[in-house]
Amino acid sequence: MQTPLFALTGRVAIVTGSSRGIGRAIAERLAEHGATVVISSRKAEACAPVAAAIKARHGEERAVVIPASISSKSDLERLAKGTEDRFGRIDIVVCNAASNPYYGPMSGISDDQFRKILDNNVIASHWLIGFCAPGMIARKDGSIILVSSVGGLKGSGVIGAYNVSKAADFQLARNLAVELGPHNVRVNCIAPGLIQTDFARALWEDPTSRAAYTARTPLARIGQPDEIAGAAVFLASPAGAFMTGQSIVIDGGQTIT
Repeated sequence: MQTPLFALTGRVAIVTGSSRGIGRAIAERLAEHGATVVISSRKAEACAPVAAAIKARHGEERAVVIPASISSKSDLERLAKGTEDRFGRIDIVVCNAASNPYYGPMSGISDDQFRKILDNNVIASHWLIGFCAPGMIARKDGSIILVSSVGGLKGSGVIGAYNVSKAADFQLARNLAVELGPHNVRVNCIAPGLIQTDFARALWEDPTSRAAYTARTPLARIGQPDEIAGAAVFLASPAGAFMTGQSIVIDGGQTIT
């Protein structure tokens, strides 16, 4: 009997930045398809309602909170170790958490702000993957998903440094896909367009900016967090078993215009 294409039963997933927004939507949909999900963000109290909602729908053992700051290598090591200690394995890693402390031209960004963006958006993912990959390699199975952005595909006058970090996600996925592919560990990116989250509020809250964006978007609207989650389920599941080193753009068509 064939395994259903999108079945995640028995799989264990870590989702960073899953207390809200895209991360929460991904965690909820992974759980819906059978995965046990580790909800992680900087503060445990922000994660608790998400885990409680998943437990209420799917069972007490299907979600756990392990807080971690992506700016702390030791926190990320504890996140990986805590997951393995609790469940004995890590099958899926979704590197979703990111930072963007600056909005404006790159000529005005401070060195500390630029370093924070690169550290939290690129190096932190490298750290977490490094802590999780050995178990995947040993089992010859795993899926790693980087939540990048269409910003990594184009220029911007106001979030340029963030876009640099998101472009780096694409190359990180390609490099790791080459390194980990022989062990049947897949590494891919999702590149959302403008999604209605708190993180992207500066880009969609202003009516003029939002109208300008949607006017260039074939679907004529911005996206919702749950519209990103399906791609993560695909990449984590048997349906995505032959896909690695790639990026799925989900932006309502905005980048094709």
